[in-house]
Amino acid sequence: MIDQGLRTFSGKRVLLLQGPVGPFFARLADDLRAVGAQVHKVNFNAGDWFFYRRAAMNYRGKMEAWPAWFEAQLRRLDIDVVFLFGDCRPVHQAAHRVATALGVEVGVFEEGYVRPDYITLERSGVNGYSRLPRVAQAYSAPAANEQEALPVGNSYWNMVRSGFWYFTIGWLGTPFFPDYVHHRPLTGTEALPWIRSVWRKQWYRRVEKGAQQQLTREFDGRYFLVPLQVFNDAQIRVHAPFAGVEDFIETTVRSFAARAPDDTLLVFKHHPMDRGYRDYSRLIRKLAHELQLGRRLQYIHDQHLPTLLDHARGVVVVNSTVGLSALFHAAPTKVCGRALYDMPGLTYQGSLDDFWSEAPRHKPDPALYRRFRSHLVAATQLNGSFYRRLPGLESATGVVWDAQSPQREPHHAVPVWRLQQIQTLTVIKTREHAQPAPAWAAPLAQALEEAERTIPVFYEQERMDVRA
Repeated sequence: MIDQGLRTFSGKRVLLLQGPVGPFFARLADDLRAVGAQVHKVNFNAGDWFFYRRAAMNYRGKMEAWPAWFEAQLRRLDIDVVFLFGDCRPVHQAAHRVATALGVEVGVFEEGYVRPDYITLERSGVNGYSRLPRVAQAYSAPAANEQEALPVGNSYWNMVRSGFWYFTIGWLGTPFFPDYVHHRPLTGTEALPWIRSVWRKQWYRRVEKGAQQQLTREFDGRYFLVPLQVFNDAQIRVHAPFAGVEDFIETTVRSFAARAPDDTLLVFKHHPMDRGYRDYSRLIRKLAHELQLGRRLQYIHDQHLPTLLDHARGVVVVNSTVGLSALFHAAPTKVCGRALYDMPGLTYQGSLDDFWSEAPRHKPDPALYRRFRSHLVAATQLNGSFYRRLPGLESATGVVWDAQSPQREPHHAVPVWRLQQIQTLTVIKTREHAQPAPAWAAPLAQALEEAERTIPVFYEQERMDVRA
């Protein structure tokens, strides 16, 4: 979508919808304006507004009225390109349909397919909606000009902090956006799972001590690994035939019990980002008892994934990007949903029931994997992070938009999304109607000012926005 880097959008009229938590879309707007694009933004909740307050439209209407309002803005502003993060969110699904019908190009951002040093940007859709070919013949040669990625480093705590402020401000600002429906709970209780996650991590470290060593030594090549996805992952809801993670677990266990060799184990690994939200221990114990699997059915949490993949007999996924890691580690892989890497030569194409016995004969073709990965990176991946800027780059986002991205010396500055006065908020309540923020917004504004005094600590390499 960006063969010429951001210069592709020079002279274009761009509309940004919801981005990842944090200031990435505000930085993206700076990068787009720097190449001559006109940039507009729609916010849907106070969390969106907190990270992007410069001349943004804040949609406060009913969700059922959103498609018509959005279409009116596309026509009024004569938009050429819409950017959004995650194409399965309800507001984005509706926007995608409207934009496509009007012939407006849609660019979809997502977490990187190849992690941790990349983010994803695809034309029209990502994951199951990706337009990448699913046939080996399309990858007969490596992509040209493959570049080595600059290391992003650990961006986890930046993401956590951004998420904390996004959900906290989103919850406090609910009166501003009373009709908005988020794809995840937007309440003050969202802090509780993160607190629970911390102590659960310590608990699992204690009770599962030695589990990885036992699996990789005593059961080397005899266990099937099933990396779980987060409970509210849209990839399960939209791109898989399961009602949820529990349905996937039960389907997999029953298939394993009926068809797997007696000397093999089935090991479920919990998703680290889901640790504070869900615990499937009771379900897995129930299935182990009912199907008389005993210790053949195991449930683990924070073990080293690459090591587990190296010693697994096979890997079963719904459609997680962990599947790409499994292919990298030459593990036979069965995909149970829709995934862009699910194709003959890479993944097992038979049924789940047959996979248990046939897995050792269906390792991925390493040459095909290398060619596929090179095309995947060239066509869909950008070197960088949503939550941590790569140092020394000219771009405000800290993303390598093309191979010729200029370098600069890093420097300290103020977050790009900071407003000098909170009172400049403009609220779009109906299709063309704007009104100033109400007087009762003062308590929230005061809280935001206090928050802003702490946030620059972890966004040290921003640059001041000096544009009008």
